[in-house]
Amino acid sequence: MLEPGSAVARVLARLEELYAIGGGLGANRIGYSSEEDEAHRLARGWMEQAGLDVSVDAAGNLIGRHPAGSAAWTGSHLDSVPNGGRYDGALGVVAGIEAVERAGHGAVVAFRDEERGCAGSRALTERPDSYVELHVEQGPVLAAGSAPLGVVTGIAGVARGEFELEGRPGHAGTVPMADREDALVSAAELVLRVRDAALGIEGAVATVGRLEVDPGALNVIPGRAVVSVDARAPDTERFERLIGALGLEPTYRVEPAAMDAELRALLCRELGSRGLPVVELSSGAGHDAGILAAKGIPSAMLFVRSLNGGASHSPEELSSDEDVALGVEVLTAALRR
Repeated sequence: MLEPGSAVARVLARLEELYAIGGGLGANRIGYSSEEDEAHRLARGWMEQAGLDVSVDAAGNLIGRHPAGSAAWTGSHLDSVPNGGRYDGALGVVAGIEAVERAGHGAVVAFRDEERGCAGSRALTERPDSYVELHVEQGPVLAAGSAPLGVVTGIAGVARGEFELEGRPGHAGTVPMADREDALVSAAELVLRVRDAALGIEGAVATVGRLEVDPGALNVIPGRAVVSVDARAPDTERFERLIGALGLEPTYRVEPAAMDAELRALLCRELGSRGLPVVELSSGAGHDAGILAAKGIPSAMLFVRSLNGGASHSPEELSSDEDVALGVEVLTAALRR
């Protein structure tokens, strides 16, 4: 049972306050919306209560600096997807406030609009000496390995694009099967090739998330299909191989971002010193830490185990209070060092 009034109890209570903003099912704090504004107002108050010097930059990022010095940063984001989870992003901000206050130095940042492309971290013009982000895993790896926390090795590159497949429309009842040029059948074959390409590269994933069929009538053979592909891999070599295997010409591309080796080692030592399993894993999801790493800022991420099969971006997102407490403890220790 967590002690009432403890730092972790405060973190959990603040997560509930943020989750309640806007009402409705799940978290609903879209980037640059009035709901995200309200979340930033709450976080500003908590930063001020912690004795931090608070400012807002041109992109709307909220930064709380400890008066003793602020070269080491932590934080995350307060926006959410529609009907999102209570921990995604928000945990890193509220835990970061506690960690900076308890460490006695550093800064915590609440980035704007992470979910739609990391607008806040991309626009950041300041240069912290280092950045460590606490975040829920949003996947099942740590739970499968019975590990409460994990250290991120890198953030996967993302490539997105479309394939347009042409067929020949015709009457669904009169064109013999052997004579058809069905664009949707070609699309189905492509979907399987996308899956197989990713299966052939360790750590890679590829997803067809959208399929458009024309003319889209029940009794017409599809004459055209457009297939969207989202492809991700943990490092540059595998990323390039995946794109090549798919034959994808990306319309959107973000390169893989490696986490800083020294900061990773520091986090691993903190886990080991507590008798916790030392698990390192890559992140298939994008994060503000990846944007800062790409800017040349030494960055690291500490994942908290996700439960419910790793459910995320949904109200089913869940991490245990005990794992959250460990995350806050290790983040605080990392900032102290």
